[in-house]
Amino acid sequence: MSVHNELLPQVAMSDVGDETIGALLARRARNHPDEIYCTFEDEQISFRELDRRVNQVAAMLKRNGLARGDRVAVMLESHPDHLCLIFALARLGMVRVPINIHLIGAPLEHLLTELDPRVLVADTACEAALRGIAAPLPKLIWRNGVDREFDEYATLAEDDSAPAVAADDVIALSPSSGTTGAPKGVLKTDRHLRAGPMAVLRLTEAGPGDVFLFWEALHHGSGVAVAIAALIGRFKLAMLERFSASRFWDDARRHGATHIHYLGSVLPMLMKQPARADDRQHSVRIAWGGGCPAHVWAEFAERFGVTMREGYGLSEMITFVTANLDGTPGSIGKPLSYYDILLLDDDAVPVPPGEKGEIAVRARDARLGFLGYFRNPEADAAARRGDLFMTGDLAHADADGNLFYAGRKKDMLRRRGINISAWDVERVFAQHEAVAEVALVGVPSDLGEDELKLFVRLRDGVQIAPLELIRWSSLRLPYFQVPRYIEFIDAFPKTPTQRIQKKDLSRQVAGVWDVAATDFRVAKH
Repeated sequence: MSVHNELLPQVAMSDVGDETIGALLARRARNHPDEIYCTFEDEQISFRELDRRVNQVAAMLKRNGLARGDRVAVMLESHPDHLCLIFALARLGMVRVPINIHLIGAPLEHLLTELDPRVLVADTACEAALRGIAAPLPKLIWRNGVDREFDEYATLAEDDSAPAVAADDVIALSPSSGTTGAPKGVLKTDRHLRAGPMAVLRLTEAGPGDVFLFWEALHHGSGVAVAIAALIGRFKLAMLERFSASRFWDDARRHGATHIHYLGSVLPMLMKQPARADDRQHSVRIAWGGGCPAHVWAEFAERFGVTMREGYGLSEMITFVTANLDGTPGSIGKPLSYYDILLLDDDAVPVPPGEKGEIAVRARDARLGFLGYFRNPEADAAARRGDLFMTGDLAHADADGNLFYAGRKKDMLRRRGINISAWDVERVFAQHEAVAEVALVGVPSDLGEDELKLFVRLRDGVQIAPLELIRWSSLRLPYFQVPRYIEFIDAFPKTPTQRIQKKDLSRQVAGVWDVAATDFRVAKH
């Protein structure tokens, strides 16, 4: 079934103009200087104050010899300093390379090697992870460090020169989880980074006077999209250091939040909190995001008295390419007017109504389409079929054109709101001296996403306890990539070309070794 503007209703969107992120921030500081952009702990940051700090961070970057087009990796915790760096890099036309602060070992080394930043701005809490990789590190600018090089930006005079970037300049490389290979850097322009937030505004109908509870990690594209959406839509961010299910609604009440964002398992985690008499005593109107399990939709809306707004997006396009505005339960909605969506079978033939097909996306404006992977023409070509981007995700459509997400075709998993490359995890376990072959698959979780199940074929004559493998891997993988289940296997099902056929591996977990049944707890690095 094809889903086109001409055949089915779509979500209308305004054009994405040429005013850049940097120019928009400068205009907000001129026209709305005292309006509050963000709160953090006891601090209130106005547009004027945000612009001042961004200009000071820009001066610090230039003092370090950085110029337009330079790649700058960012490995910082959620903090207003991180926001200021994001906006300063955008204004200067430098290319931001976001890195998850929990990465360690091979996944961290791969990103730094493949995306090749000139400079890395990092919290000193990440020092052990960075010093622990074998590859040469780029120049380091530490935050909260002994030399306080980043921290000293507050002592510098502002660099308020005109933004050195055009709307279609690449200003970010967004890591996309590897599906059939290593993670890749997606090219993102200033226009891309504004189009996603415009879709957020359309989905949430937010504007001046609204307050978003802002818990998202800023290495994640959704966190950056919310930050830019607040700049465009002039709503306020109530910034938190991190997500906490137990404190979530108290935080929402304390900040007068009108909107809450969810990813994947966030809603099930909130539903698992003990019911309280004040569950509906808050100012939140809309819960919005992606990955709401169908069975949670109505239960969450009823318990907390909110309207649900669901969409679907991907790193290679923008934050959302579909939006559900009419409240059809469980639907990811209809295509934004920027895009056409087709549902295709394995032969690229549109599937009949109601049947699952791979989501293929065509940008009606090529500037908002898939722009490619950094230095990876092979992966770039493999992702395209003519003018279509093949997402690797499945969906079906109903008679009214509502799309319903139906799982992943690609070898990519999603756990705790984070996309996980099976390749990353398998690569690490394959380095263990006892391991001959491994394969990682997703199995159903009671939180509505994936749990990780690892199949292991040991070397001949070797034995090892599953817990020993888990302990070993926890020193080499971020906590969210450590598998929950391990099953030993004598031989893998394979294709004629000797590739493991994961579709033939069991997703059953009954009787399978489970780390959750032990006393071992994976530490967050």
